[in-house]
Amino acid sequence: MEDSDKPKLVKPNLKGEWKNIFLLLLLYMLQGIPMGLSFAIPLILQNQKVSYTDQALFSTSAWPFSLKLLWAPIVDTWFIKKIGRRKSWLLPVQFLLGVILIYTAANFNDWMYKEKPNIQLIVIVFFFANFLAATQDIAVDGWALTMLKKENVGYASTCNSSGQAVGILLGYVLPILLDSESFGNNYLRSTPAKGGVVSMKSSIYFWGIAFMIITSLVGLFEKENQNSSKIGENEPEHSIIQTYSLLWRIIKLPNIRILIFALLTYRIAFAATDYVTSLKLLEAGLPKDNFLIVSIALYPFKIILPLVVTKYTSGPKPMSALLNAFPFRLFSGLFTVLLVYYTPKFITQGNYGGSFIYYILFGLIMLYQELLMYYMFVAIMGFFSRISDPQFGGTYMTLLNTISNLGLTWTATASLGMIDWLTINTCTCRSSLKDCDSSDKTCAVSVDGYYLETVICTIIGMIWYIIYNNKLRKMQVVSKENWSVKMKKSSPENVDKIFTINLE
Repeated sequence: MEDSDKPKLVKPNLKGEWKNIFLLLLLYMLQGIPMGLSFAIPLILQNQKVSYTDQALFSTSAWPFSLKLLWAPIVDTWFIKKIGRRKSWLLPVQFLLGVILIYTAANFNDWMYKEKPNIQLIVIVFFFANFLAATQDIAVDGWALTMLKKENVGYASTCNSSGQAVGILLGYVLPILLDSESFGNNYLRSTPAKGGVVSMKSSIYFWGIAFMIITSLVGLFEKENQNSSKIGENEPEHSIIQTYSLLWRIIKLPNIRILIFALLTYRIAFAATDYVTSLKLLEAGLPKDNFLIVSIALYPFKIILPLVVTKYTSGPKPMSALLNAFPFRLFSGLFTVLLVYYTPKFITQGNYGGSFIYYILFGLIMLYQELLMYYMFVAIMGFFSRISDPQFGGTYMTLLNTISNLGLTWTATASLGMIDWLTINTCTCRSSLKDCDSSDKTCAVSVDGYYLETVICTIIGMIWYIIYNNKLRKMQVVSKENWSVKMKKSSPENVDKIFTINLE
C-alpha cells in the first residue's frame, strides 16, 4: 500500500470542542450525584445502629449499574427521531431523577431518623434512582461518540471518570460533612451552633432542582447531530434481536465462559476488607467527619493513580500484572484487620481527634489499598481491550464490564449480609434465675463476624489464585481467533430495523 493510501492519523485537537467537553463533564457529574448519595446512606445508617443485614439489603440498590446490559440495546435502538437518539432517553430520565431526589428530600428525615429507618422503602427509591442513573450513563456514553470529533473521542473516558468523581464527591462527602454539627463547629463556624451548616435534606433538594434546571437547558439549547449518530466503521449497527444474539454468541465462547466465572469470583478474596472495613471503623469509634476528611485528602491520589499505573499495566500481558498484584492485595487485608482492631485503643470519647499517628497509618493503609485496586482495575480493563473482537468492540466491552461489575456488587451484598450471621454473641443472666428473658440478659460479642469473614475470604482468595493463576496467564497469549465471534449475514430485507418514532 502506498503512503497516500494509508489512513491519516489525526491528532486530538480541542479547538472548538470545549463546549462539548464541558457538557459531557456536566452530564457525567450529574450521573455521579445519585451514586454519591448511595455511598452516603450506609454511613448514616451505621450511625442509626442498623444491622449489617440491613446494610446488605441497601447495597442491592446499586445493582442496576451492574445489570444495565439487559436494557442497553433498547436504549441504543429505540428513540424519537425529532428529539434525537440520545436526548430521547436523557431528558425524561434526568427529569425523573430530579423528581425522585425532590421526593426523597421531602421524606428523608422520616425515612432515616425515626427509631428504626425504613430500609425497604429507602432501597426501593435508591434502586429506581440508580436504574435511572445507569440508563443516563448508557445514553451519555453513546452521545459522547457523536458529540466529539472523531479524533477527540478518546477524551470521552476522561470526561466519564473525572465527571463521575466530582459527582460522587458532591453527592457523598460534602453533604455528610456539611450536615455534621461537629464539622461545622470545628471548621466552618466562628461560634458553635446546633446542627449542620446544610442538612442532608437540603442538599438532596438542591440536586433535585438542579437536575430539572440543567435538563431543561440541555433540552432547549443543545441540538443532537442526527447525521453523526452512527456507531462507526469497524462496528456495524445492529437491531435489538441481533444485539442479544451477539451477546449470547460471545458468552458461548469457551474462553469467555472461563473468564466470566473468574470475574464473578475473584473479588470474594477482598470482599470483607473492601466493603465492610469502613463501617467497622465507624462502629469502632472513628469519627465520621475524620473518616471523610481523610477520604478527601486522598482524592488527588485517586485522580493521579490511574495515570501512573497505566505505565505498568499497558504491556502485552495485562493479566499478568493483575495476577502479580493479587497476593499483595490479598494479604493487605491483614493491615485493615489490625487497623479495625486497634481503632478503639486510639479513638476514645475523651479524645475526639484520636492520635495523629493513627490517622497517618489510616491514610497510608487506604492509599496502599487504592493503589492495588486501581492497578488491578486498569490491568483488567487493558485485558478487555486486547481480547474484544473489533467488529463488535462496544458490545463486547460492555458485556465484560457488566460481568466485572456484577462480581463487585454481589460480593458486596454477600459480605455485608454474612457479618451478622458469622458473629457469635455470648449472653448471661444478670440475675441468679436459671430462666431469664431478654431484658435480664447481658450479651457480649465473643466472635466478631468481620474477623472470621476476613479469614474465610482470604482462604477462598488463595484457592482462587491456585485455580486461575496459570489459566489466565495462558489465556492472554492465545490467538485472537479464540475471542472472535462469527455472525450470520442477513439480507437487508430480513434484518430487523431499528425502532424509531418519527414525529416529523
